[in-house]
Amino acid sequence: MQVTETNSDGLKREYAITVTASDLEAKTTEKLEALRKDFHMKGFRKGKAPLALMKSQFGKSVLGEVVQETVEQTVTDHLEEQGHRPAAQPDIKITNENFEEGQDLNVEVAYECLPDVPDMDFGSIALDRKIVEVSDEDVEEALGRLAESSGEFEARDEGAAAEDGDQVMIDFLGKIDGEAFDGGEAEDYPLILGSSSFIPGFEEQLVGAKAGESRDVNVSFPEEYGAPNLAGKDAVFEVTVKEVKAPKTADIDEALAEKYGAENLEDLRGKLREQIGAEYAQASRGLVKRRLLDMLDDKIDFALPVTMVDVEAKSIAHQLWHEENPDVEGHDHPEIEATEEHMTLARRRVGLGLLLAEMGRKEEIEITDAEFGQAIMTRARQFPGQEREFFDFVRQNREMQEQIRAPLYEDKVVDLILERANVTDVPVAKADLEAEIEALDGEE
Repeated sequence: MQVTETNSDGLKREYAITVTASDLEAKTTEKLEALRKDFHMKGFRKGKAPLALMKSQFGKSVLGEVVQETVEQTVTDHLEEQGHRPAAQPDIKITNENFEEGQDLNVEVAYECLPDVPDMDFGSIALDRKIVEVSDEDVEEALGRLAESSGEFEARDEGAAAEDGDQVMIDFLGKIDGEAFDGGEAEDYPLILGSSSFIPGFEEQLVGAKAGESRDVNVSFPEEYGAPNLAGKDAVFEVTVKEVKAPKTADIDEALAEKYGAENLEDLRGKLREQIGAEYAQASRGLVKRRLLDMLDDKIDFALPVTMVDVEAKSIAHQLWHEENPDVEGHDHPEIEATEEHMTLARRRVGLGLLLAEMGRKEEIEITDAEFGQAIMTRARQFPGQEREFFDFVRQNREMQEQIRAPLYEDKVVDLILERANVTDVPVAKADLEAEIEALDGEE
């Protein structure tokens, strides 16, 4: 085998590789010999078929296998010998126009190397970590919100009009083109106005209604409605309002504490204090992580693989376009070009990704099965009633597994850097933490 470097520009590498015809012939013969041991050809005992006959019958297909295996192994051996780690799958081309038995095999290989990421002195990084102490006022505000959301409804005065947030007890009958349809009828249905639990436009038309009043509610079923026979159809609901109830905040007492699994009211306050403290700590960590990544980005002075940056820029452009055009699904849209703004963000992401990945590799950071399983459970809770389907989807989808694993890995590397950085805890008020986060959001 002969390897000749044809291009070495920055991280780009190109090679011309020649595998001699004699090497290919030897490997083909070896494969045919292995095949012959268990092959029974008519007129010959098992394993005794002449090699020449085997070659005439199976030579071309075996040679094809040999070529594929030889190319793959040759590239693998070359990468190991050079100590190169490709940034993406190498581009491999067989350059023989009409390769045939007896010819040397000519192969071109092109790829970009991952850069050498230098070690960094993380101890030279100085960061402030904002610490917010949970106040009694914070706890009481949270307790009040809990009581408000836990309240029930009590009947409004006779003749009172329904307001947004009220609960109305209704009977309704839905019709399309004057004909009632399945599932469009109910009695004594409790509906909270403003909850968006009914078809768009339905609840708004009952604001101002009074007990004993009947109204025709005109709506259009969404085009993507679950029942195909109703999707996109105009409907009229004959609605009778039987009762109007206003929300009533629950009393802050032992019963409220018991409802939320606390032993008593003080225990509930303690649990709320812990929860609020965890929320402050999470917000503070998010802030210090963003500041850290900004500092690391300023320290990056190694070359970036052009291919990785281009792919990331196109991905960013595509994602932002869909955020601005939420009604368009899939790839049925004009070609989206990455701008210089997208390229700048892509360079940041690729550079930081390579830096964190290299540190994680050197420190042998891994995601345990327990950590990965917990992350899946957290994601699954976003799909109540469909947890099992989500678990099965993740198990069968390698890309989804990587989407879950990547942020876990990044956070473990960031935590390690923060342990080695010069981090100072600074007590601040909640408003100061929120203002700094808001200001940072405004910079993006």
